[in-house]
Amino acid sequence: MISFFPSRTVALYMGKMFLVRTFGILAGLVLVLQALDLLGESGKILAVPGNTDAQVWQYMSLRVPQIIARFLPFSVLLGTILTLITMNQNSEIVALKASGMSAHQVLAPLITASIGIAVLSFAFNDRIVARSTATLSQWQKVNYGPMPIDRGDRANVWVRTGDDLIQVNQIRGRGDQAQLGGITLYERDGGLLRAIVTAPNGRRSGEGWSIGPARRFDVASGAMTDLGTVVVAQGVTPDQFTLSTINADGLSFRALNEAIDDLAAAGRPTKALEGSLWHKLSGPLSSVLMPLLGAVAAFGIARSGKLFIRAVIGMALGFAYFVADNFALAMGNLGAYPPFLAAWAPFLLFLLIGEAVLLRTEE
Repeated sequence: MISFFPSRTVALYMGKMFLVRTFGILAGLVLVLQALDLLGESGKILAVPGNTDAQVWQYMSLRVPQIIARFLPFSVLLGTILTLITMNQNSEIVALKASGMSAHQVLAPLITASIGIAVLSFAFNDRIVARSTATLSQWQKVNYGPMPIDRGDRANVWVRTGDDLIQVNQIRGRGDQAQLGGITLYERDGGLLRAIVTAPNGRRSGEGWSIGPARRFDVASGAMTDLGTVVVAQGVTPDQFTLSTINADGLSFRALNEAIDDLAAAGRPTKALEGSLWHKLSGPLSSVLMPLLGAVAAFGIARSGKLFIRAVIGMALGFAYFVADNFALAMGNLGAYPPFLAAWAPFLLFLLIGEAVLLRTEE
């Protein structure tokens, strides 16, 4: 495996050059894009009474991680192309290939460094970007004013328990302290409605929910019966009631996976969230594709005048991947693509394209 790489000196030289250019480009992009973003948002922030420069800096601290996460793969692509163009112009690529190395061996140090970037990107997205996205989303909902405390209040929530459906007009509080208001239980048998149970109030009771004073309407006979206080929805957790719209970008991988399980148990659709969950893995791994897609800029004779065209082809392949990735994720959110396909199809497709181009032209 070690023989697959160039010498230790060459590998460290290429890896260092690649990382310096990648993070240098990323720093420049973040600086420019954050400045442009502040042109539109700083006025909105300072327009709120009581907000000062401190709130502007707070906004920057929340926005910068998002910009880094979004444009890190772009920076890896541009860093790859810039590194390989420089080495091509200096005939370093020619020297490596003349020594008997294949195109894959030439790219091995860059691919190894990009794997490290992918791991770092996943950890950064999971620990920092998710939290900043959740906080910024809540702050923007109140137009950069004071953020209210989320006490878990929800309205018009539907939960499935077995074959039955429960509709609650209002939920207050969280966990075992959650209080239900305006409960309607639809008892079903094989999809056919048998009875409707209504109650004005409900609270947690053991593994179920105690509701009352309850009344039951039998669909077959049309009779109305007073039940008093009864326990329903055995096995339904408080989270299944209090979970509302899930912001996938504002949750870590583990938290999103748990939210999907709760929503599935509540009988709610989860396909779009499952696609986002898979994309939390495939997204950072896109950095590994960039050296392969930008490799076309490494080969060919620099003085032939086609080096610029090769660089453009490398950028076109990279940007085509990002377009395909966003399109597939959008199709997954609409339900047109299965979650796994929406997240991984662009990655696998462009992995094959990159390999095909490299093998066809250089190997």
